[in-house]
Amino acid sequence: MKKEVKNINTTALFERMALKVTKFTGTTTAFLIAFFIVIAWALTGPFFDFSEEWQIIINTGTTIITFLMVFLIQKAQNKESLAIQLKLNELLAASDLASNRLVDIEDLTEEEMKTIHKYYAQLNKLVKSDSDLLQSFSIDGKKAAIKAKVKE
Repeated sequence: MKKEVKNINTTALFERMALKVTKFTGTTTAFLIAFFIVIAWALTGPFFDFSEEWQIIINTGTTIITFLMVFLIQKAQNKESLAIQLKLNELLAASDLASNRLVDIEDLTEEEMKTIHKYYAQLNKLVKSDSDLLQSFSIDGKKAAIKAKVKE
C-alpha cells in the first residue's frame, strides 16, 4: 500500500515538473539562455586554445540536455494527445450524426483504420452525388437514407 502511494506521488511530481519544464523550454527566455550559453562557450574558446576538452564540454552538455528533453517532450506530447483524443471522443459521443465507430479509434490496428478510411471514401462519393451540399451525413445515416430511397 505504501509503495502505491509513493508511486502516485512520484508520478504526480514528475508530471508537474515535466509540464513546467516543457512550458519553459518553449519560451523566448529559455532560447536566450541557451543562446548565451553557447556564445559564452564560444568566447572561452581562445582561453582554452579550442582544445578537445573545451569541445567536449559543449558536446556533453548538449547531449545530456537533448537526452532528457526527448523524454519530457514525449511525456507532454502523450498527455496532450490523450487530452485531444478524449475531447474528440466526447464530441463523437455527443453527436447524433457522428459514427460511434470512431470513438477510441487510436486503439485500432492500422488495417482496421484503413477499412474505416474506405468507408469515408465511400461517404465522400455519396455526399458529392447528393444535391444538398449543406446537409451533414454519417456513414451509417447516408447508407440508411440510400436504402430508404431504393425501397421507394
